[in-house]
Amino acid sequence: MMCKILSFIILVTSLGISQPKNPEAILENVKSEFEKIEDYQVDVKIKVDVDFLKMPDREATIFYKKPDKFHIDSENFAMLPKSGLNFSPLGFLNYKYTAFHEREDTIDGTITSVIKVIPLEGKADVILSTFWIDTARNLILKVESSRKPQGSYFIDLKYLRSEQKFWMPASIVFSFTVDRSMIPKRFGEEKDSKSDKVKKDSDEPETGKVYLKYSNYQINTGLPDELFDEKKANK
Repeated sequence: MMCKILSFIILVTSLGISQPKNPEAILENVKSEFEKIEDYQVDVKIKVDVDFLKMPDREATIFYKKPDKFHIDSENFAMLPKSGLNFSPLGFLNYKYTAFHEREDTIDGTITSVIKVIPLEGKADVILSTFWIDTARNLILKVESSRKPQGSYFIDLKYLRSEQKFWMPASIVFSFTVDRSMIPKRFGEEKDSKSDKVKKDSDEPETGKVYLKYSNYQINTGLPDELFDEKKANK
């Protein structure tokens, strides 16, 4: 009887101990979930809040086709923050890397696994990325990434369930910091609208945010390759 009791205690104790997370498996599940998307088209509203760049709110249509084709249809294509618009988990994980599970964290009531990813390739412009991943849906809810020479940025994502039952971004807040030496001179010398003072060289990094709101998803409709031909698309 005593042996049975001890065996039961050991079993219950072992079940209560959290098993180590496999970061590679978690990231592979995220990639596999996104790879279900062959292509999509979506409307996006863009609000830019950056001191050194005065830009009115804009609207655009984004087109994506697997594995990495991307096109923006907008009245002012050149001024849009394309690094935030074409968010894709595959874009962060298309190089050799090592990953480890740091901890668990909660975002808006959702338990997430916090995974740190370090590139193993010298040509990668990413120094370190941290992902907050909802392992129940295999979705990235937050990203913190340090890149060279652009600086650091954060991405916060909220999702909606499409008619085809895919979880797609509903909104993204893209926050970033950048060294002033990386800012074009024509932006760095703009006047402050409130104080009418000219911003000179400073050791303080510039910060900004880009707000993206998505609607009207059309998923896996068979977008033609010609849509992503730059010469034709820009005519």
